[in-house]
Amino acid sequence: MTNEKKEHDVLVIDDDAFLLDMYSLKFSQKNFHVTASSGTIEALTKLREGFMPEIIVVDLVMPEMDGFEFLEVVKNEGLAKGALIIILSNLGQQEDIDRGLSLGALGFIIKASATPTEVVMKVLETVEERATK
Repeated sequence: MTNEKKEHDVLVIDDDAFLLDMYSLKFSQKNFHVTASSGTIEALTKLREGFMPEIIVVDLVMPEMDGFEFLEVVKNEGLAKGALIIILSNLGQQEDIDRGLSLGALGFIIKASATPTEVVMKVLETVEERATK
């Protein structure tokens, strides 16, 4: 019997298939149980069906429904209660960061300035910070 369990359930939402695969792999390597979603509509369907991830990592710039709209729906419908939400985006203006945080995100990582490994480490740091509060 192995002691190695998946430590955290994470929902990764990104419309870029290459990045989605890469982030899924990096999170899996750190013992995350990864659910990947290629868009916010697909992610909302999963959440509405009762999926309760511990962590949601969401891009902002996506077709159909952007990450801000997704966060508004999640907040308004009371989906993923208690989930730690981290925005992973190339939008990095202070107004974007402030808007994301006001919609319930606890972290904001700018894609262009973080490698996938750094993204996973920042998510882990945020999880640990939250656990100590």
